[in-house]
Amino acid sequence: MTTQSLSTPRTPTTGMARVVAASSTGMALEAYDFLLYGSAAALVFNEVFFPDQDPLVGTMLAFLSYALGFFARPLGGVIFGHFGDRVGRKPLLIISLVMMGGATFAIGLLPTYSMIGIWAAVLLALLRIVQGVALGGEWGGAMLLVAERVPAHTRGRWTSLPEAGIPLGNLMATGVLAVLAATLTDDAFTSWGWRIPFLLSAVLLVAGYWIRSRVEDTPLFQDLAQDSRTHEQPAAAAHREAATSPARRAVSGDQKSPATDDGLVDSPLRTVVKHHKPQLLICAAARLSENVSYYVVTAFVLVYATEQNGVDKGVVLNALVIGNILQLLATPGFGLLSDKVGRRPVLLAGAAGTACWIWIFFALVDAGGGARIAIAILGGLLFHSALYGPQAAFFSEQFPTAVRYTGMSLAAQVTTVVGGAVAPLIATALLAKFDSWVPVGIYVVCVATVTLVGVALSRETNGRDLAEV
Repeated sequence: MTTQSLSTPRTPTTGMARVVAASSTGMALEAYDFLLYGSAAALVFNEVFFPDQDPLVGTMLAFLSYALGFFARPLGGVIFGHFGDRVGRKPLLIISLVMMGGATFAIGLLPTYSMIGIWAAVLLALLRIVQGVALGGEWGGAMLLVAERVPAHTRGRWTSLPEAGIPLGNLMATGVLAVLAATLTDDAFTSWGWRIPFLLSAVLLVAGYWIRSRVEDTPLFQDLAQDSRTHEQPAAAAHREAATSPARRAVSGDQKSPATDDGLVDSPLRTVVKHHKPQLLICAAARLSENVSYYVVTAFVLVYATEQNGVDKGVVLNALVIGNILQLLATPGFGLLSDKVGRRPVLLAGAAGTACWIWIFFALVDAGGGARIAIAILGGLLFHSALYGPQAAFFSEQFPTAVRYTGMSLAAQVTTVVGGAVAPLIATALLAKFDSWVPVGIYVVCVATVTLVGVALSRETNGRDLAEV
């Protein structure tokens, strides 16, 4: 297979600015759309779409509709991963962007329960599923757009820049909500004000499409596709069959995978599941604590602080805005640090810090006051950044090019169901049952422990050449 080593850049630095902008803009839009739903579910959807329920039960139903998007993400990861590994990274990223932006705009136009009854909730759920499928295919492709064209020794730094698009998107979503909450009465916000952020996604969609359509696919994938077109002969098929025999199966990230021998593979999903189970489990463990802690700190806190402690929602939204500004700086910072000291030390520090901070987090929220709540959220998002900053580089270094999109997406999105999908729901249910945040803290510590064990059992991948995985 003809590939160029990534010890030198495949794309000039000036060209990388455009690539990072394309990846970051798409990630920011996806995060804005997806996370806006989470904030709206905590603030108004219980009243707009589930008004006949007890307030806490209505909130749980709103979070259940929120979770539907997460359950759809593995499907999106499999579909987009398959075609992303077969057709290319770029075209699938454009499709995911259009799906997400279109679904979010449509949510802003939805009739409410008072207009069409239960069908309002049904339509909301369907659009949420479309969002989930789109985001399931977004993360892996957006990260590979950068990871597969930069030198190994700077991969953490470069890939953490588009990862910072997530706090940027969340910052935009919570910022718009905070402005609306400050300028509108509660009745006006519940009646029509909540629609404005969803409709604004149309502007972001156009901007993201324009930038992303002007970027070429990754050099590593282009090499792989060219190799397949050049060398795929009947004899190659026989060779591939022999290469995937038990004796040739890759059981470690340090071995060259059979998937790389002849270029593109017919079934990236089957190849990943058959040959890369250890890598899938390692990535899933690394992802779990990152997901759970994030949605407890950014979504569940809205419910706990406003409904349990009576804090004004504007105070919490302002604290989330400050926290996301911190993440814009901290995420690339931890990505850069992982290039210096390795992926494992940064990930381990993030998981350990999360397990310790969650107790301080709830104590500060209980103490009340805007400053204390802001400090609680800042600490939680700082440790989350340590888990998230090196993640794209770490994941991309686990899988060969022919199945990298599928492998990264499958590991990330299946874990997201176990983590992000149910985290606010589990936390709300624990709060309702025990009337205490302590069980929620134990829950966060348990998932952080899974991450600690999984990362500790992995091998350091910093500096690995993606052309040689």
